[in-house]
Amino acid sequence: MTDLSHLTEALLHAARKAGADAADALAVDGTSVSVDVLRGKLEHAERSEGIEIGLRVLIGKRQACVSASDISTATLEMMAERAVAMAREAPEDPNIGLADPDMLVRDWDVARLDLVDDSPALSPADLQDMAARAEAAALAVSGVSQVSAAGAGYGDRRVHLAATNGFAGGYRRTGTSLSCVAITGEGAKMERDYYGDSRIHRADLDSPEDVGRIAGERTVARAGSTKPPTGAFPVIYDERVAGQLIGHLLSAVNGASVARGATFLRDALGQQILPAHLSLTEDPTLPRMSGSRPFDGEGLPVTARDIVADGMLTGWTLDLATGRKLGMASTGNAARGTSNPPAPSVTNVRLTPGDATREDLLGQMGTGLLITSMIGSSINATTGDYSRGASGFWVENGRIVRPVNECTVAGNLRDMLMTLIPANDARRHVGRQVPSLLVEGLTIAGG
Repeated sequence: MTDLSHLTEALLHAARKAGADAADALAVDGTSVSVDVLRGKLEHAERSEGIEIGLRVLIGKRQACVSASDISTATLEMMAERAVAMAREAPEDPNIGLADPDMLVRDWDVARLDLVDDSPALSPADLQDMAARAEAAALAVSGVSQVSAAGAGYGDRRVHLAATNGFAGGYRRTGTSLSCVAITGEGAKMERDYYGDSRIHRADLDSPEDVGRIAGERTVARAGSTKPPTGAFPVIYDERVAGQLIGHLLSAVNGASVARGATFLRDALGQQILPAHLSLTEDPTLPRMSGSRPFDGEGLPVTARDIVADGMLTGWTLDLATGRKLGMASTGNAARGTSNPPAPSVTNVRLTPGDATREDLLGQMGTGLLITSMIGSSINATTGDYSRGASGFWVENGRIVRPVNECTVAGNLRDMLMTLIPANDARRHVGRQVPSLLVEGLTIAGG
């Protein structure tokens, strides 16, 4: 097994030798196996493994990034020389630069994050069995005509980051996933739906039988879908798509968007953007969560923070560069790939849950649309004007009466966010812990 710390140090040494003023290096070593089955037999199997390395060099206020998958000494030296040559020709950016040493995280407890499943790695045969069991469970649901996809996967990934400011640290993360897509009906009346689960520890994973059954039941419920009426109606975003709505808020408070002025919340800092009883919290330190990490992509400490507190927007999502541009400190949200410089990004977020069940929200809505799937989007990031394709179920008198598809929902995000009423059904193991949401003020374009 390659020592990633030695590899990043070798990259930094090569960068200094080539003339860089400062540099940081990232090494990622990963193995992944995925298996798909069809009609109980293996359809596709894929295994990938290898190391990716990335180097960012800084010369004054200029920077450049290079990456490679070869770790020979000659390649490291060539990477450094090319990066330095590129940086000398790059435009100046007054906001770039490594963290000051006194800003770096000094101690972290990666074991507390519980990011590694120490049980034996799953073999391709194990994954094939899981996928086949999920497929069989879906086909056992009355009304399912076929399963278009059933797959399982396993991954094991190590990451190490080092920089010339003295930071060096790494961690490992494992994950197991299982999914199934079922179909009901034929030809133009064909409908499909899915279910899947992904966990760091496979002991936490839903059983293949549950995955297949839920996919099948969701699919059969969509049989005979028609278009909903056109008009202004309230809408419930089911838990499985509600995170997408909150994702638009997260994009709007991302420092990169704020620095460009390309966000409908650009003037909203310190203002109310959600109902007063709701908060949106990020916590990168939650155990057994795929988004958790002991430090950010620039070696800064990570902590829980309120993005929105009691309805009020409290801050932006910042890395060092966007923070400097906005005259603020980094929030410890830098994310980094081997071929790109750091950029702000959130990890685990949680919206305050409500007391009501989804069924309670249906009763409160009365007549309207329950969205369970979304496709495409037309969103103006600057104005918040929102339009997305959707499918789900039409609700009358608080009860689901029929499945619907091929419709569009439209509104303005700033207005929509102020009307949110959450249910209590958020899953606690996913990256966006957002419950089903009742939203007012939408226009539905159907049949």
